[in-house]
Amino acid sequence: MSEIDRLLTIMARLRDPESGCPWDLQQSFETIAPYTIEEAYEVADAIARDDMEDLRDELGDLLLQVVYHAQLGQESDLFRFEDIARAICEKLIRRHPHVFGEAEGQPLEVVRRTWEETKAQEREEKRQRRGEAAAGQESDPFEDIPIALPALRRAGKILGRAERGGYEDPDALDSKKALASLSELGQAARQPAQPGSNLAKAHGQVGDLLLLIVAWSRSMGVDPERALSDQTRAYAKRVQKKRAD
Repeated sequence: MSEIDRLLTIMARLRDPESGCPWDLQQSFETIAPYTIEEAYEVADAIARDDMEDLRDELGDLLLQVVYHAQLGQESDLFRFEDIARAICEKLIRRHPHVFGEAEGQPLEVVRRTWEETKAQEREEKRQRRGEAAAGQESDPFEDIPIALPALRRAGKILGRAERGGYEDPDALDSKKALASLSELGQAARQPAQPGSNLAKAHGQVGDLLLLIVAWSRSMGVDPERALSDQTRAYAKRVQKKRAD
């Protein structure tokens, strides 16, 4: 028995209605989803700490989440683990015609364009299956970018897709407007908060600035999520050092 088959067997045993674990038997897609997100973050944390032994363990925890959802899907006659594996295999082959098809030796820009075109076609096919496609109506190019993604990560994905699709909004990335907002926010931050102050305006200005910073980061090849995480970690270390001194 392979280790993946062993894991599937263990998961089925945990969910056995007669002899399974009481806690596992109470779980559903909805209750397990937060653990799936948490395990993905723990994988990223192990990578950030360059702890490969911990990464191995955390990847196992993340794999368990896939197996858990597969077991839930099988119990509801929705899908099995094999269906999940088959779907991702087919997707990888479909999105890499330059590797598995006849379009070999293509330059990187063509590969990227093909990738985006394939994803757009997949989104449209998904809408067709759900019965959401209307005649002559274009699909939302951002609908498959999860709202639950960290905000900086989601902003980067939306900006990147907008750029590649040729439907950017220049007004949203107006540097002069953003810098003016920064100056205004800086002045407001140095003053005590006043009752009835225009919080909604400040909210919008902060959002504009963050969006522009993400756009600047993309143009320089910087991952804003990682940059902020690294600087936050460095800040925490400086504070800890000052407390220890």
